[in-house]
Amino acid sequence: MTTRTITVISAGIGQPSSTRLLADRLAEATTARLTDRGLQVDLEVVELRDHARSLANTLLTGFATGPLGEVVERVGASDGLVAVTPVFSASYSGLFKMFFDVLDPDLLAGTPVLAGATGGTARHSLALEHAVRPLFSYLRSVVVPTAVYAAPEDWAGGGADTALAERIGRAAEELATLVAAREPGSTDRRDGFEQPTPFEDLLFGDQR
Repeated sequence: MTTRTITVISAGIGQPSSTRLLADRLAEATTARLTDRGLQVDLEVVELRDHARSLANTLLTGFATGPLGEVVERVGASDGLVAVTPVFSASYSGLFKMFFDVLDPDLLAGTPVLAGATGGTARHSLALEHAVRPLFSYLRSVVVPTAVYAAPEDWAGGGADTALAERIGRAAEELATLVAAREPGSTDRRDGFEQPTPFEDLLFGDQR
């Protein structure tokens, strides 16, 4: 059975976290739809809060090492990505942005991405369109048309919860369709060190 690798990025801060809850529901729905297509799913959820200090160090050094380095490698090799952030000050969280700042700009090129967000009010839902989607467009990812936002009232049950479930299902179907169409192992995982710049060129530049 063919396997597709899905990595879920959750930038939730608290425990329990509505961001993680949304991430899990998106992951479950996507997995179910890929399984229906006869595909096996290698799924991993990454909590960015566990890597906060490493992310800060990586921004300073430019190199992701240890567990964070393993996460970056997995993300680069993934067939699809689910990325969920809480909304602060009408945009993605700093932790969410830090993670994507440490990635090579070409790492997610062509990778299907399902974007999700949570916030304290439905008024923040546009953050997905004016902040999160442009971020992944800059990284040249393929963002699915349906982005999923969940406000507190979406977890209250009844019609609101049904509406959220419908959005989750639609977005998961869109991601599964893109992931299923990809050739396994099509992700370019080059690390940039195959043809390093000679030390003399770095030292002298155009002065020679």
